[in-house]
Amino acid sequence: MSLDKTRNGIYNSNSLKNTFKQIIEHKYFQPIIIGIILFNGLIIVTETYLNENQLLLALDKLIVWIFVLELLLKLIGLGFRGYFSDRWNIFDFSIVIGSLVFYATPFVSVLRLVRVLRLIRMIPAIPALRKIIDSLMKSVPALTGILGLSMLIFSIYAIIGTTFFSEVLEYEFFGSFHASLFTLMQVVTFESWASQVARPIINEIPWAWAYFVSFIIIGALVILNLVVAVILSYLGQDEEAKRQEQMSQLYNENRELKQDIKEIKDILLQKNHSKRQNVSERNQSQDENAS
Repeated sequence: MSLDKTRNGIYNSNSLKNTFKQIIEHKYFQPIIIGIILFNGLIIVTETYLNENQLLLALDKLIVWIFVLELLLKLIGLGFRGYFSDRWNIFDFSIVIGSLVFYATPFVSVLRLVRVLRLIRMIPAIPALRKIIDSLMKSVPALTGILGLSMLIFSIYAIIGTTFFSEVLEYEFFGSFHASLFTLMQVVTFESWASQVARPIINEIPWAWAYFVSFIIIGALVILNLVVAVILSYLGQDEEAKRQEQMSQLYNENRELKQDIKEIKDILLQKNHSKRQNVSERNQSQDENAS
């Protein structure tokens, strides 16, 4: 009797798990969640105009509990191991739990920050965005070398700028090492670098044009393009891997098909040979009987 109860309990739990899994894998489940996230963003934007509006607060609480329900559905449908094996699910879990923990906090700024972070759930919800972020994360080790080179070049040019240009412009441009770094960041982004920084210095120190031109060529045109090239290479890696996998699968299927055709051909040849042999033996026996 107890064994039957145990079996029924396992069957019911598996049935519930399969039901929830079918729900979260339904084609309309993810679009609904994306729509709720967008609606949540609309509520947050509206709250910037209508502070402490009770309707907006009630809708925000409702959305939080919808996210909790989604979390429970995925936990039951995928299981704890299956759910937490995906790092994006871990990210979703931390956002939802953070929304619950900080909802009653007296720190309004923390609560608003957590509510804004809920919009980041749009990234794992949309495959295209998730692919871009995954590629960026994979490219981080390759970007460390470029980052180190950038810091070295910025430091060298900042020291040169502080040494030679500190008395030409105001202190906020090249008066100190950190001020020079910020000015070089302005130059590399092409934000008023010529009229506000370069030309006043070149009027006082004519050779300064070589300083700015060389820094722009190295910093803006070379290093930034290297960063873009590395990120683009990792963006295409997944597609290339899928293409290689498809080609390998086609190659294996083609090889298996050739093997099957060869086996069928051998079988047909054997049957044809045995048939000819039988006909030859029959003719030989008929000749012997006639003689």
